[in-house]
Amino acid sequence: MALPATRREFLRFTLLAGAGLSLGIVWREGTAATTGGEGAAFVQPFLRIDGDGVVTVICKHSELGQGVHTGLATLLAEDLDADWSQVRTEAAPAGAPGYGNLAWNPDGSIQGTGGSTSIFNSWEQLRRAGATARAMLVAAAARQWQVDAAEVEVAAGVIRHPSSGRQAGFGALAAAAAREPVPSQVTLKDPARFRLIGKAALPRTDSAAKVRGVGPYSIDHALPGLQVAVLARPPRFGARVGRVDDAAARQVPGVVDVVTVPRGVAVIARDTWSAIRGRAALRIDWDETAAETRGTDALRAEFRRLAREPSDLVVVRRGTATTALADATTRVEAEFEFPYLAHAPMEPLGAVCALSAERCEIWAGSQLQAADVVVAAVTAGLRPDQVVLHTLPSGGSFGRRANAMADFIGEVVSIAKATGGRYPVKLTWTREDDLTGGMYRPMNLHRLEAGLDADGKLIALRQRIVGQSITIGTSFAPLTVINGVDIVATSGTAAEQYPIPHVDVTWTNPAVGVPVLWWRSVEHTHTAFSKEVLIDELARRAGQDPLAYRLALLKDDPRATAVLKLAAARAGWGTPAPAGVARGLAIQASFGTVVAQVAEVRLAGGRPLVERVTCAVDCGIAVNPDVVRQQMEGGILFGLSAALGNAITLTDGRVDQRNFDTYPSLRLAEAPRIDVHIVPSTNPPTGAGEPAVPVIAPAVANAVYALTGKPLRRLPFPA
Repeated sequence: MALPATRREFLRFTLLAGAGLSLGIVWREGTAATTGGEGAAFVQPFLRIDGDGVVTVICKHSELGQGVHTGLATLLAEDLDADWSQVRTEAAPAGAPGYGNLAWNPDGSIQGTGGSTSIFNSWEQLRRAGATARAMLVAAAARQWQVDAAEVEVAAGVIRHPSSGRQAGFGALAAAAAREPVPSQVTLKDPARFRLIGKAALPRTDSAAKVRGVGPYSIDHALPGLQVAVLARPPRFGARVGRVDDAAARQVPGVVDVVTVPRGVAVIARDTWSAIRGRAALRIDWDETAAETRGTDALRAEFRRLAREPSDLVVVRRGTATTALADATTRVEAEFEFPYLAHAPMEPLGAVCALSAERCEIWAGSQLQAADVVVAAVTAGLRPDQVVLHTLPSGGSFGRRANAMADFIGEVVSIAKATGGRYPVKLTWTREDDLTGGMYRPMNLHRLEAGLDADGKLIALRQRIVGQSITIGTSFAPLTVINGVDIVATSGTAAEQYPIPHVDVTWTNPAVGVPVLWWRSVEHTHTAFSKEVLIDELARRAGQDPLAYRLALLKDDPRATAVLKLAAARAGWGTPAPAGVARGLAIQASFGTVVAQVAEVRLAGGRPLVERVTCAVDCGIAVNPDVVRQQMEGGILFGLSAALGNAITLTDGRVDQRNFDTYPSLRLAEAPRIDVHIVPSTNPPTGAGEPAVPVIAPAVANAVYALTGKPLRRLPFPA
């Protein structure tokens, strides 16, 4: 994959940093750039080589548990020819030019992690950084040894001149390399010579710290004089603070202060338990004039009504769906219902803030630095360049830490501001705060009508999608809203992924006061389910095998065909399943990746019990095959938790679920055997963190359909 080059050129620079080499390569607007001078101030390094030979890769994407720092380091280390044992990683500074997500915006103006884009948009950028540093090290060695650079070799962090026997480690030559001219052109390594990319044996760069329990999460971060805050938020979305009686809260031992901020009332204490006890003692009258007061049943009825009304917001339209449906030999109508879903990462939200009149310093598991820095600055009344955001690793996120309003960052800064910045503040969200605090995968309802001809071929589809927009009204709208349609609410339908001649897919954005956000695999969590469950039903109506039916539809799509065939073959599709077990199949293309899964399911007390999942994935070249397998496995378990029991429901506008007892994650005993098969590829890498999630629920539903003859059209599956 070539990076976009319109009106951009590579800006290259080196700088002498102590005894080491620091190097950065970025895209920058403009028609010309020079080394050094004022232009260099726009560039930040992607790697640092210290005098001891340690190579530190500066990672512009956040480590959220998905292994991205390992992947980014692999890209750079491959073309640098570094020794993996000497490679380290650290987070890039937030808000600094040069660290933007090129997949989101080609000018690199938005720093953030998401959409399974980290490896995809860094593929060439970091490899070129590594190749450039390698060339400069070679040039330094050739100059010192008075030999031809073409005779110098590099392998595993050692630079050699075989004919003279001279050799040196990276550290010994780093300072000299920093004084070498930056090459205008470098050649990337031939994939046939890869030592790191595509190899399964690399240990993750964060594993050792996690095993020792020393991961620097925000909940562990300490500063002198630090106080802990918890926030009482409105019980209904859209409500505001009215009258506050904090007398009892202030009497709780350990409580330091109580302050009212835009999002609620904060209790500040010397420790978390005292803060929680103080919050419980608050008496707050909430102004619910603008609050959402409807419950799940009322919202579902409204969505169902809207799904039967026409919409001018067209997602996909081709042919004449109305006429084709009227002429179809067989018609199938179906409604699919999807609940709100919480992200529920193991580490709830939190952040630390130290605020003064001229500086706001934050430590947090940030996923969207571009928004977090701006919100912090606005909240504190400072300029963005006065905000220092330290990006820490996160114990999961699944999209929750990447929201344009930067809610938890704004909260911690507003609390610190309300205290006058007298001490650093650590904001802690409890599990109950996490599940009731908003930002959910949107509730959705899909109404579909499909038509088959006399041969059972799918010829027409009408689909009405009702679900809240995630990005309309946010800073992401210019990137995601096309002709009024939010693509992260509507993509991935059957009309897009199967060659149906006549389609009419529209979307309705209902007015609901529940805050929504992307959730791991975003819109594909509902579009894939309605698509793949419907396709299975149509195949059976046509009297055809579900695999054969899909292969016929996808005959002109070689990637999808290969993935389907691989999953089916490894699962034993077409051979007898164990007694009482049925197999279900599903496929989805998302984030540039194609995933197919076969689920083997039996019923236990009427509830689906998934015994085995066979997963095939084409994600381009697998930079770290072990990490790709981990992401497929994790995505399957994440999606299976949602399919089997997760739902956020409302009663009179209040969230019913409060902890894992009512919002259960999959238990170890419920986890199936998972076999992952990666399609060999030499294509540039695509996404791996999300594409497994949307496939598992329809695969399980289709297996249950094979067992019972009744399609499952509502998530989570009924108990």
